[in-house]
Amino acid sequence: MKTILITGGAGFIGSNLTDRLLKDGFKVVSIDNFDPFYDRKIKESNIKQARANPNFTLVEADIRDEEKMRAVFCEHMPYTVVHLAAKAGVRPSIESPKEYYDVNVMGTLNLLQIMQDLGLRRMVFASSSSVYGNNKKTPFSEDDSVDNPISPYAATKKAGELLCHTFHHLYGCDITCLRFFTVYGPRQRPDLAIHKFTDLILKGKPIPVFGDGSSARDYTFVSDIVDGIVKSMDKLSGYHVLNLGESTTITLAELISSLEEIIGRKAIINRMDKQLGDVDITFADISKAKRILSYAPKYSKEEGLSEFVAWKINTQKSY
Repeated sequence: MKTILITGGAGFIGSNLTDRLLKDGFKVVSIDNFDPFYDRKIKESNIKQARANPNFTLVEADIRDEEKMRAVFCEHMPYTVVHLAAKAGVRPSIESPKEYYDVNVMGTLNLLQIMQDLGLRRMVFASSSSVYGNNKKTPFSEDDSVDNPISPYAATKKAGELLCHTFHHLYGCDITCLRFFTVYGPRQRPDLAIHKFTDLILKGKPIPVFGDGSSARDYTFVSDIVDGIVKSMDKLSGYHVLNLGESTTITLAELISSLEEIIGRKAIINRMDKQLGDVDITFADISKAKRILSYAPKYSKEEGLSEFVAWKINTQKSY
């Protein structure tokens, strides 16, 4: 039975991936530092099901802690590392750029160095569509320039991709960097738009809308992202950068309208100025992922939003 080590394993994507891998018969070692960015109880709830599985191990630790990380890697010698852990969020990164650099860049370097020392060569690295900045050409292709990030968070993700390439070049590591496009679904972080809007609409409170509502996102359902990660693990060979999205877009105004229809209640809009660091659009060209991974997203926006709202209604009392 192969062991997969997931950093950020108690988070939104990490916990969904954990459940999938346990179901598929893997052992999972989940590393998470339970960063106080949001309530610890949410992450505890995310991994409640996994904790009951004997093939699941939780390690509470920071990826920057070299001694602890080395001990975990030596004990478990994972077949593949799925590196999801990061300081998340574009807007908060503008307020704390040094912390984002320390966690996202130095933390990634720490993992890569430990893996190299132990002869471990397989990693899937979670990058982000934010690396494209305000690219004028759409949909975004992996061949596009990503030399103009517009937030510290985006810059750290580009730096992570470069570190992964360096270790591939020097040591022959097999690493695939996946650029996630606006992931949503059950267990989504409470600070993200779909979760925040749903919560506030259900409570009859105003929702903060930055800009005029014309910004657009390629929202990607978490099950499709998890499927892409698993397929990447199956086909790790060399160095690749791949987009994982749905390859469709929806404006902020359209998103709100869809949530209103699903919830059956009108949103109270609190119109605000556009935020620094926010991009105008994200839109994934997924032809490369289709070709290399046979990646095939299944969820329409209507199906995904309906499933998320149903999950939120069923779990809102838990938090």
